[in-house]
Amino acid sequence: MSPAKAETALQPSAPDLDILGDQVTIHPGGYVEPHAPDDASERNLVEHMARFRESPLDFLREISLYVSGSGWRAYDDVIGQPIYYAGFSDNMKAMIMRTPMLQHRIQELANKRLDVEEKEGLFGHAADKEKQRSMRRDEIVSSLQGVALDLTDGMICKMESNRFIRFAYYSATQLLTRAYHQGIHVSSEEVLRLRSVAETAAKNKHSIIFLPCHRSHVDYVSLQLICYRLGIALPTVVAGDNLKIPVLGYFLQHAGAMWIRRSFGNDALYTTLVQSYIDTLLQNGFNVECFIEGGRSRTGKLLSPKFGILSFLMDSVLSGRVEDAIICPVSTQYDKVVETESYISELLGQPKPQENLKDFLSASSVLSLKLGRVDVRFHEPWSLRSFIAEQRARVSDAKPSSALSDPLSSQSRTRLLRTLGYKVLSDINAVSVVMPTALIGTVLLTLRGRGVGKSELIRRVDWLSARVRAKGGRVAHFAGASTSTIIERGLDVLGPGLVGTIDDLPETTYCAVDRFQLSFYRNMTIHLFISEALVCAAMYTKVKQGGGPDNQRISFTDLYVQVGFLSSIFRGEFIYPTAGLLPNLRRTLFGLQSDGVIKLTHPEILHGFDNDASPDPEKITAVELSSTERKNGRENFDFYNFLLWPFIESTWLGAVSLMGLTPPRVPSQQPQQDTWLDIRQAQETTQILGKTLYHQGDLSYFEAVNKESLKNAYQLFVEEGIVLIRKSSKKNTPSAIRLAPEWAPERDGDGSIVPEGRLWDFIEMIAKSRREGKNRRDGATVSTRVLRLADLVGKGLFESAVVEGEGEVVEEKRRRMGRRQEEARL
Repeated sequence: MSPAKAETALQPSAPDLDILGDQVTIHPGGYVEPHAPDDASERNLVEHMARFRESPLDFLREISLYVSGSGWRAYDDVIGQPIYYAGFSDNMKAMIMRTPMLQHRIQELANKRLDVEEKEGLFGHAADKEKQRSMRRDEIVSSLQGVALDLTDGMICKMESNRFIRFAYYSATQLLTRAYHQGIHVSSEEVLRLRSVAETAAKNKHSIIFLPCHRSHVDYVSLQLICYRLGIALPTVVAGDNLKIPVLGYFLQHAGAMWIRRSFGNDALYTTLVQSYIDTLLQNGFNVECFIEGGRSRTGKLLSPKFGILSFLMDSVLSGRVEDAIICPVSTQYDKVVETESYISELLGQPKPQENLKDFLSASSVLSLKLGRVDVRFHEPWSLRSFIAEQRARVSDAKPSSALSDPLSSQSRTRLLRTLGYKVLSDINAVSVVMPTALIGTVLLTLRGRGVGKSELIRRVDWLSARVRAKGGRVAHFAGASTSTIIERGLDVLGPGLVGTIDDLPETTYCAVDRFQLSFYRNMTIHLFISEALVCAAMYTKVKQGGGPDNQRISFTDLYVQVGFLSSIFRGEFIYPTAGLLPNLRRTLFGLQSDGVIKLTHPEILHGFDNDASPDPEKITAVELSSTERKNGRENFDFYNFLLWPFIESTWLGAVSLMGLTPPRVPSQQPQQDTWLDIRQAQETTQILGKTLYHQGDLSYFEAVNKESLKNAYQLFVEEGIVLIRKSSKKNTPSAIRLAPEWAPERDGDGSIVPEGRLWDFIEMIAKSRREGKNRRDGATVSTRVLRLADLVGKGLFESAVVEGEGEVVEEKRRRMGRRQEEARL
């Protein structure tokens, strides 16, 4: 790194704006008052919101201020378009119903219905046939208008009452600061920039589209509170209609939520209605908020972007119906996420419970917890119109100013949408703050052994913090507080259920109690080190063989092949730098060498290049661990491997389960290639297989059986053509799956699966980077016990198979399969 770059990297970040109840305080350098012996600083953090039991007079005074709308609480002079006035909903519905797109769709559907009725002979051959058609058209149009109006009324947010939103703000702040007792923290620099952008957008009647990551239901609450407190017009939040439950649904809809279905199906009217609503919001400059990942991340890391609502937003600008909109990626990080326990249950295969008010109210015990703080960071906003023009100009070599008017093919539109989605995710990662709990969780899960002493934990947290900053990341910092104090606070937030403490030893020792749940916090840091993790996992194919340095040295060619393979199979899990495989590999290798982790066998290739130059990696003949790294017990090399090994295990598990999809040899029945399997049952049995392998010692990480990673693995298998998918046209009927014939292994004379062929080679390629177990060797284990178990589990699937031409699965066989799976779980 050049001196100029180093100086820039070491500059202190802008002060934080600490929002706690009614008080907004700017803290230099993310300052939080140091921990005092009498814990006064902790108490002050929550005293800004008066409690009735502690101070009834102050409590009543605060209530009166909100009721009267004193000062900023009035929320009647916001930056943006007018909201929260009587008649807002009626005006919105009228604007939506007048949109040309919706009216055209209604006429189109009416004409289609008329054509059907005419073919059925409903109009006869009377002379007044056209008159009958006209009258019937009016009836259909009127009916469709009524349906559209009812759908609109149930969909739109209803910002009707200023007094209601004052009450909602006060209530939400009371609840949030009880749970997250250290409040909401944002960068003052980012907030001031956001206010400036909001003022300009309001003048131009442009909407700000907030695109946050999604880890908790608290995400939209915290963003709404920030916008309210800063006087920015609240965004309309795109929410799934699963939250539209009695009482709570009413509250959310009047606080800014709009409801959409999880699936639109083939409902042309509903699809057009959603687009018309989005157009209306953006044409009139109303702010919008939607989650780029769709649902909440159950694993802690960013999910791949969902392109549903994003497609509607992009189409509004791309079509010219909306002049422009401002994109603002948002990162929300937590010391502790309230829902992690329920996430683990879902990842282990338990169905997601339906939201209801009873469960919501029963979670009130959370409010008595001390969950630390919430950090919200805003990326620099940018113009959606300019982004589209630049991307189209890049493809067509036209000027950005003229690129928007050029026609766009369906394939180009899809590519543009994907580029937009991944740019937003990259921007979110760029401003994300690594919390102390994420540092602790990462360290505990990347060390060998059962536990770690306090001094070693402090050392590794300091090392990790430095690495995060060196990679361009941000660490939640507490000026004036030592690393030891920060760790103690983090451990207090995580609680003994996640991290255990052993005190009756010469040194206080900490151990991971719930490694699965703790992995949620580790995954918050992995995006910063994915390139290093891929390189180290590729090097591990040689390091795991043991022996001296010469035996563990890997050629650049072999390294390149394995890194390319791993990058490919994890393309649905992680977001890579955009430079490409070879430039990223070059940069990563020289970075690891600079950190003393690896040694390039021909370091002389560095001569003749300054610090900013990039040597040609093809001149590197081999890579090995440095002597310093060996002396230190491979701690940094292992750190990067520990980050990726659970994901390697999960993909390996998914690939092994495919061996169980090999059709049994039954000559008297239908040909093997005609047998389809229920994909949901296939994924469920993969989890059962994984749990069995974990408890038998053939799987190193229990988190490898999580549903999200296995679902990503199956998506990879589809994209690679390893499996074929047949989607059902019937509602609530799952898709069917089978092995592609060219990937299916053979069976020997005894009916056992032969460990050969393309699928087997694919599994072996993944296994090269697996963590070596204490009592197993990968190849021998997979080809015997593991392969036998996969085949055993797979046979149960074929009992409930769908044979092409036979229609639906026989219900009795489905019930039998369910009983077998339940017995296997027990």
